[in-house]
Amino acid sequence: MNIANHMVRAGLAFGDNAAIAEGTAIQLNYRELANRVARLAGALTHKLRLDRGDRVALILNNSPQYIELMYACWHAGLIVVPVNAKLHKSDFAYILKHSGAVLCFTSAKLASVIGAIEDCSLKISIQVESEAYRQLLVHTALEPVICDAKDPAWLFYTSGTTGRAKGAILSHRNLMVMCQCYFSDVDRSAPWRSILHAAPMSHGSGLYGLAHVVQGSCHVIPVSGGFDPAEIFQLIEHWPDVVFFAAPTMVKRLVEFETDADTSNLKVIIYGGGPMYVDDLLAGLNRFGSKFAQLYGQGESPMTITAMSAQVHADKENPRWLARIESVGIPQSAVDVKIVGEEGQWLCVGEIGEIIVRGDTVMQGYWHDNASTAKALIDGWLYTGDYGVFDEDGFLTLKGRSKDVIISGGTNIYPREVEEILVCHSSVSEVSVIGREDREWGEIVVAYIVPKDPLLIDSEILEQYCLKNMARFKRPKIYRMVDNLPKNNYGKVLKTSLRDLELSKYVTV
Repeated sequence: MNIANHMVRAGLAFGDNAAIAEGTAIQLNYRELANRVARLAGALTHKLRLDRGDRVALILNNSPQYIELMYACWHAGLIVVPVNAKLHKSDFAYILKHSGAVLCFTSAKLASVIGAIEDCSLKISIQVESEAYRQLLVHTALEPVICDAKDPAWLFYTSGTTGRAKGAILSHRNLMVMCQCYFSDVDRSAPWRSILHAAPMSHGSGLYGLAHVVQGSCHVIPVSGGFDPAEIFQLIEHWPDVVFFAAPTMVKRLVEFETDADTSNLKVIIYGGGPMYVDDLLAGLNRFGSKFAQLYGQGESPMTITAMSAQVHADKENPRWLARIESVGIPQSAVDVKIVGEEGQWLCVGEIGEIIVRGDTVMQGYWHDNASTAKALIDGWLYTGDYGVFDEDGFLTLKGRSKDVIISGGTNIYPREVEEILVCHSSVSEVSVIGREDREWGEIVVAYIVPKDPLLIDSEILEQYCLKNMARFKRPKIYRMVDNLPKNNYGKVLKTSLRDLELSKYVTV
């Protein structure tokens, strides 16, 4: 069971279908794409001499090469390590070292950053725009490696509040079942013709691309390589039956963007990765019609815990319609989802507890981290760390996160990572980072700072320091100087007290 067989199948069954486009220009059909994948796999195996199970990092913005690299790795029996290209050099270094990646594909823009990383197992880095990459494509084609369903395919780095990223091991079966859930629970109606990669392909957009290979859809890569509302509307006008994954903040920007573009080609916007305010969703429904689907998932169960289809969004006559669109939908068809109490007991309808999930989409465990695996996976159930409640119709509503993860613009930000960098500043004595609700971003990062000397530090100094030492999207939007941090008897900082302080002192209703 090798998920790369989906590409082989597409090359045969959908050979003339457009497979890869950049902007409005078709680059490859499926026959050509499948051939390139097989040749790349041959080069990875025989020219670069990678062994089955080796890890290959993709540190790339969205590009036409992303899909072929993923499938070439799987074709050769290798494990893909997708890495957010917006991360800081220190994040790249940690993931490369921890995963044991021996090869990295990157861009000319990031090549110098990757090349400067030391103390990792990386043997070679190849720019996708280079002659070295083009030479890989002329190698003799390889037959797909026969894999076991449980063999690792996707090593996705996600973090907890400890601040260090954990590599969720997703198997070929995990990814295949995720594809089936896409068709049965998320995007239920044919035709599937175009998927627009407006969000990072290292995350949800790339994962949902797998389902579209199954159906022979065209993968449309924005020329900008990312999310630009003007370009997104242009591409919607051009491509038929367009689907794309977007964080709620992206949806909000599209709704508010002034344009007279024709959106009749838009099939569905799939949103997730953060809280969607009901009035923002209502504005989206008013702007685009009932062309929305929602998902709730985690890296440990990719895109597959609950979903709410476009049909539910459109069912305005249902007396519980408003309550339903405030939820994250119903359990997807390949998983069991339960709510449990503090002692692990199952809770009833209307009772708030931790969300747990089991099924063929749940990860195999964390890479080289048995302790975290044992904590997350108990008797086959994934303990998500999220709190929620089921209603009498089986719709799940999220009530909060037991983890302190901040979700800003659909991207997870982990307070400990930010704290560990800030506390290294020579003028910072203590720091604690929390999230604060924000209508544009979902949440923003707020840092409470205990300075060593208030006269030697201010927000501008800290801003410049953060820009030099962490990814831009992780840096705090607000810095608050305080005399001390609230703590319990054991000296642990009480983030709940800081959130209460933020709400009572700084947030006006």
